[in-house]
Amino acid sequence: MSFDTDTSRWNAVAVRDARAEGAFLYAVRTTGVYCRPTCHSRLPRRENVAFFDAPAAAEGAGFRACKRCAPNVTGAAPAEAAAAEAVARACRLIEASAEPPSLEELAAAVSLSRFHFHRLFKQATGVTPKQYATAHRLRRLRDGLQGGGRSGASVTAAIYGAGFGASSRAYAAASEALGMTPGTLRDGAASVVIQYAVGQCSLGWAIVAATERGVCAIELDDSPDDLLARLGARFPKAHLSAGDAAFAGTVRQVVALLETPERGLDLPLDIQGTAFQRRVWDALRQISSGRTASYASIAARIGQPSATRAVAQACAANTLAVAIPCHRVVRGDGELGGYRWGVTRKRALLEREAAASAAPTAATC
Repeated sequence: MSFDTDTSRWNAVAVRDARAEGAFLYAVRTTGVYCRPTCHSRLPRRENVAFFDAPAAAEGAGFRACKRCAPNVTGAAPAEAAAAEAVARACRLIEASAEPPSLEELAAAVSLSRFHFHRLFKQATGVTPKQYATAHRLRRLRDGLQGGGRSGASVTAAIYGAGFGASSRAYAAASEALGMTPGTLRDGAASVVIQYAVGQCSLGWAIVAATERGVCAIELDDSPDDLLARLGARFPKAHLSAGDAAFAGTVRQVVALLETPERGLDLPLDIQGTAFQRRVWDALRQISSGRTASYASIAARIGQPSATRAVAQACAANTLAVAIPCHRVVRGDGELGGYRWGVTRKRALLEREAAASAAPTAATC
């Protein structure tokens, strides 16, 4: 990829694009420091940034080398490599431990102060060590309850086997992230009643599903059978019921949202995801109709500028099309990027919103 324009260089800095390593350097006028394009220091304002082809050029302009990314040292930045290895070691330690290690234990294991380690870990993963440990325990709990553990394991055994020190913590975490209690999850959501409806709209076939907590799925596809199969796979033993007359009102509101995304959706949502995913999805819901944001800007907005890939993964995990508007997130170069329900649908949604934003407002008397 070419980085021969200031725009392409700035886009690379914004997402810490590894492909830009060695292609150029950037300097920040307010700090007097120049860095590698992959440096994980705080993202500066665009108007304060200048670009250089080599350390000598940056230093000749009066800038000094960043001590963190060592742009004047040939090869990988030692500080960056050491930080990445420390975080990777901590992740392996969390995953191998029967119970989550404390922050002090993790920091000591990688020979860092607890405050410095906490900051590095959050920068690299997008979550705190505690949130990472909870997400890992939830994965272990899900595996244990759905067959990944020993056959016939009780809920209590699965909870403690996953590393939760108390069942109350497991129930609270599972209810928020998975949308159901551990017992319900073990039974394949057998006690959960989910109403659904499948129909056609201008974007193809759509399915709307809801639990008693709110709408839990809005998905799009070219095949109604595939939509039903995905819902069944997500809740294998839930009682799936065709929506009643009251549910028809919910469906009408969702279809109206799909056809006119700018109107928004005034319905309760049953949002199921990790703490990091929820932060990303909350940020997406702040993007106004007719506007877009880059993955990097969302990462910066939630205070995790280095978590661009994790933001993209959270967008891909969203199961509430348009209600959580991941279609409004694009690549740093302005290209659309991926979309769970197809780039063609993403383009159509953005074009609708752009047209609605450009339309003149009707005069009022």
